[in-house]
Amino acid sequence: MKHSQTTSAVFLAVLAAVTLFLCPACAIHPLAWHPAPKPAFTGTLTLNDSLKTLEKIPLGAWCGPEDIVFDAQGNLYCGVHRDASDFSDGRILKIDPSGKVEEFFSTNSWVAGLHFDRNGNLIALSHRLGLISISPDKVLTVLADHDEKGRPFLIPNGLDIASDGKIYFSNTSHTSAYTPKYGRKLILEMQPNGGLYRYDPATGAVKTLIEGTYFGNGVVLSQDESHLLMTETERYRVLRYWLRGDKTGGTEVFMDNLPGFPNGISIREDGSYWLGFSTRRNDALDKIHPRPGMKKLVYSLPDFLQPQADLFGMVLHVSPAGDVLGGLFDPTGTSAPEAGAVKEYGGYLYIGGDVMPYVRRVKVR
Repeated sequence: MKHSQTTSAVFLAVLAAVTLFLCPACAIHPLAWHPAPKPAFTGTLTLNDSLKTLEKIPLGAWCGPEDIVFDAQGNLYCGVHRDASDFSDGRILKIDPSGKVEEFFSTNSWVAGLHFDRNGNLIALSHRLGLISISPDKVLTVLADHDEKGRPFLIPNGLDIASDGKIYFSNTSHTSAYTPKYGRKLILEMQPNGGLYRYDPATGAVKTLIEGTYFGNGVVLSQDESHLLMTETERYRVLRYWLRGDKTGGTEVFMDNLPGFPNGISIREDGSYWLGFSTRRNDALDKIHPRPGMKKLVYSLPDFLQPQADLFGMVLHVSPAGDVLGGLFDPTGTSAPEAGAVKEYGGYLYIGGDVMPYVRRVKVR
């Protein structure tokens, strides 16, 4: 009897351990994907130390400046959250040219995309409220929190505003709010989610431009507004969506097989772009992408056993045609551990990221 009880106890313990191990795997439904061999850091991608000595702009107790925008007086605005692992609450910060930090507005959520419209309203993407507008006297208006099919904007990400006032923005997911674990799930699953959208302030209507993206992220209009670009973080690429001309409504790949995870993208005065990266590519991740079973197994492992993002700062200078003109790097990640947000202003390139507790800047002209 005692032997039987011991055997039963061992069996139940093993069953419980197996169940705990397998349950996370049941929550992920990955597809096979075969990434191209990553490009070498040669030619215009040759590594340098341009980002190893940067000025630091502290954010107080906050973290995660995912997008950066400036007003006419040179004040910097960025959305922030609690810390590197807590995205449940956040603010919009205002930093004056002397570095003084104040809480400009509380959305009680992380805010990603930011842009001023022609009336001085701060248009933003709140992970709790969706697409919002904050007037100069700080009145909040929710412009859109779901698409035409009623699917919520749970991880709205990048935005830009056209000269006619229309707002273009991405939403990474309509199925879950963001957490670091959910972010890893999206990258491993390689399933289309969210999309690219246009909001018309004249009618209040939202139109889906691209149905389903692979971690749709940064958004920027071209200089002539004939098309816009959107980064797809999971697939190491940038898409182009045509707004005018013979290809209107069409989507094509603008840049492919990039050396890292593209995040933010912004335009320069000459029509070229700054393309920021969360980090470089991970060899272990690329090797398991073709094997869905292995991805389920990896997702079941404790976080510390899963492929980890390197501390690696990288910003590429990209021509209007999509050619890499050069890059700014911090290969050690000591000064710029990531470079997801990129915005040029007053001769400086300002750099932020999902988990950075500061904004960095470097002189570029």
